[in-house]
Amino acid sequence: MFAMTKWNPSGEGTKISRLQKLPVAACLLLAPTLVMAVPSYARQTHQPCAACHVGGFGPELTPFGREFKINGYTMKVGNDTKVPLSAMLVESFTHTSKAQTAPPANGFGTNNNVELQQASVFLAGRLNDHMGVFAQATYSENGGLLGWDNADVRYASPFSHGDHNGTWGISVNNNPTISDAFNSAPGWGYPYMASDLAPGAPAAPMLFGGLGGQSIGATAYAQIDGKLYVEAGGYRSLSVAWANRVNGPYDGKLSGMAPYARAAYTWKVPHGNLTFGGFLLNMKRGPLGTDLSGNAIPVAGPTDNYNDVGLSGDYQYFKGDNIVTVNGLYVHEKQTLNNIYSSGGSSNLHNSLDSFNLKGSYWFRNTYGFTLGQFISNGSNDLTLYGNNGSPNTQGGILEFDYNPFGQATSWMEPYANVRFALQYTYYTKFSGLVHNVDGAGRNASDNNTTYFYVWFAI
Repeated sequence: MFAMTKWNPSGEGTKISRLQKLPVAACLLLAPTLVMAVPSYARQTHQPCAACHVGGFGPELTPFGREFKINGYTMKVGNDTKVPLSAMLVESFTHTSKAQTAPPANGFGTNNNVELQQASVFLAGRLNDHMGVFAQATYSENGGLLGWDNADVRYASPFSHGDHNGTWGISVNNNPTISDAFNSAPGWGYPYMASDLAPGAPAAPMLFGGLGGQSIGATAYAQIDGKLYVEAGGYRSLSVAWANRVNGPYDGKLSGMAPYARAAYTWKVPHGNLTFGGFLLNMKRGPLGTDLSGNAIPVAGPTDNYNDVGLSGDYQYFKGDNIVTVNGLYVHEKQTLNNIYSSGGSSNLHNSLDSFNLKGSYWFRNTYGFTLGQFISNGSNDLTLYGNNGSPNTQGGILEFDYNPFGQATSWMEPYANVRFALQYTYYTKFSGLVHNVDGAGRNASDNNTTYFYVWFAI
């Protein structure tokens, strides 16, 4: 099985407050986070889903899962060939402590919403000895559209030089950080499944899905001696016509190439591993206009510049039936808002955002899981950009209980029978810089606390 994030296919806008708007339940300040599982990989490798994924579902990878991804999804067992297709479905229920002032989307109420959150099909598997693919199309009841989702096509090959050996490869993908070999980059961060019908936090750095689905890029990577991992490449915007054809987002055209880099080092520790690394993303994006039909089109004008720097740390412990994992992620973004400021969309020419996320999980027999997460987002005060209090500062935590009845390697019909039942609670101690009256109409931060239940099937 495998996993990935999904952006909102209908997302659009020209201001940061819209470009980077997030659902409340995605409270580690990711782009709207929806996670997919791909059992076709398990059928290809003749391995149980738990061989690659902590808890038997993605996206958190075991050491074996990391190697499978680095080697381009190409590993197989035997000479039999299987069609590399999978499908998944997620049905969810969302309740906020206080009803929202307006429905979160067309066709839904102000509270207690049941949703077919996503139905996806995947092309995911080995293409030849050196190439593999992970590509997805997703339908969501929120928006009622079928659109393309994250895609990653890889070429990988082993190498050796003197006393050193490893793997090098090339990834062509449509979302920076999706190519990450550790699945601990912002595009893979916790929560792995989240409501898209809860109130939204004001902003997040562009590294958290700001280019997802509207760019195409290539990165070259190498893992050396199973310890050092390096990756670098760049991204360019896709056309408006392409975005419309695949029901993808379009938030403006990148000016030139947006460089991306990732580096990490892994140490073996008793019963597990420890990894530290970092990220870089630099992008310039131009303004949007509209054509005679009201469709968004790029126009000439100054660019808004975003420079993101991130640090990550991951710890994994495996012993018997017990698995413990800890993941930390910090991202700092500098913004120079030449276009937004000149058009009156922000009070400041220069802004910044800081996002810190920490989560720890415990799994027993890959069947019962408990996760505790903490998130803190701080940024420059900008009354015009963020409205109300003018602050993006938001913080709180998440508690989640998971039950995977077929999560073990010896489970019935493994890897064909895959289902997860999960109950998640997100709480806020601060929202938009305030504890009370966060919207100017008497709503408190705790009123956005969200109870979210989902059932996730994958075949």
